[in-house]
Amino acid sequence: MFKRFAYVSWITVLVAALAFGHAVQAATVMVVGDSLSDAYSIPRESGWVHLLSERLDGEHEVVNASISGETTAGAVTRIDGLLERHDPDVLLIILGGNDGLRGLSPAQTEDNLAALIEKGKSAGARVGLMQIRLPPNLGPVYIERFEAVYPRLAERFDVELLPFFLEDIFQRPGMLQDDGIHPTAEAQPLMLETVLSELRSLLAG
Repeated sequence: MFKRFAYVSWITVLVAALAFGHAVQAATVMVVGDSLSDAYSIPRESGWVHLLSERLDGEHEVVNASISGETTAGAVTRIDGLLERHDPDVLLIILGGNDGLRGLSPAQTEDNLAALIEKGKSAGARVGLMQIRLPPNLGPVYIERFEAVYPRLAERFDVELLPFFLEDIFQRPGMLQDDGIHPTAEAQPLMLETVLSELRSLLAG
């Protein structure tokens, strides 16, 4: 009888401990991006970051610090204030597309992204960096130099490299707006799934 009581009590304590442990693991996820993460020309509630917040269902807080037209240089000027204000546990950096479209130096983009990663890690955040792909009209030499920046930074700083979330939807009908660059509302759930597959490991620590 006593053994049974002790066993049940131990199970109760274990379940309570697990529940408490789960509660304290709630995290703040901050997304620093550009129009691809800012629900450009679609309802904000249709954007993948809003869908992420709904998917996590209050288990974790999601902060969207993305701005349409943002460059890596612009983000560097904002990041200190964002980190201080939101104190994220996870920082997702989804930037560089506008740098590439403007033909900016890949070396400068790399320096800016490195600064963002360093500041995030120094603030105690687990950092995820998304690979950015550029359209073919920018030329193979420039594209190769630009896209090589991302895996190099991921290795240098030992951060998670997320696959580009438009990689598999470019050729699908109805997934891009008329400008051929920005995703439609229909594409957002697919983008979310790409992010979620990598985000779970960052949330687990």
